[in-house]
Amino acid sequence: MKQRMGNIRIVLIEDHDLTRLGLKAALQRIERLEVVDEAANGMQGLAILASDAIDVAVVDIGLPDIDGIELIRQFKHQCAEEGREQVPKILMLTMHEEKDSVLAAFAAGADSYCMKDVSTAKLAEAIQTTYEGHAWIDPAIANIVLQQVRLNSVDQAAAKTITIDAIKPEVEKLIEESPLTDREMEILELIVDGRSNSEIAEILFISLGTVKTHVRNILNKLCADDRTQAAVLALRSGLVS
Repeated sequence: MKQRMGNIRIVLIEDHDLTRLGLKAALQRIERLEVVDEAANGMQGLAILASDAIDVAVVDIGLPDIDGIELIRQFKHQCAEEGREQVPKILMLTMHEEKDSVLAAFAAGADSYCMKDVSTAKLAEAIQTTYEGHAWIDPAIANIVLQQVRLNSVDQAAAKTITIDAIKPEVEKLIEESPLTDREMEILELIVDGRSNSEIAEILFISLGTVKTHVRNILNKLCADDRTQAAVLALRSGLVS
């Protein structure tokens, strides 16, 4: 989606009135964020998403008519049938951190996944990141996504699958032009394993400051916004298996 100048236009699709009103009040106080519409159920949400006046939809999973995952699935199907170019980004905001819910949300077409206990500042960051075309993955469920990238499939009996897209050509070109050093590769492998900077420093017998410098260089070379994105890119590109 081509970004516009001006505010990020948001729709809140959440059935709990107090939660929805609280979210609206909190987001309206943040510069560049504007809640332009809201819905208390999935069908209302689908009607609103048919408009071109939305940039990001914040969607709850537990809606009273069709759940948030089915809402996304139907919406993406409609967009594909209509050949729609300007499609709002979808950010799931929920209390559900179960593996099936997370994977089903991404399989349906969610762009980002955020837990409801997130701070207002982090939610604003998630919305901004999602609007810019990047996935924002809550740390609480990041390991689920990384495991899925490794496996590249889920239990077929659950009838919920997720496709991990191949690495973008432009990113692959960047990796070729600015290859990681041996030390950066060591650190990247430890990042994929879920190690913290302190743990990496201890394992490799280097200072914490040196680890931070290497991590920063890795993120720059992979054009990743954070460690989770770097790990996903590493797995997708085959840098780390």
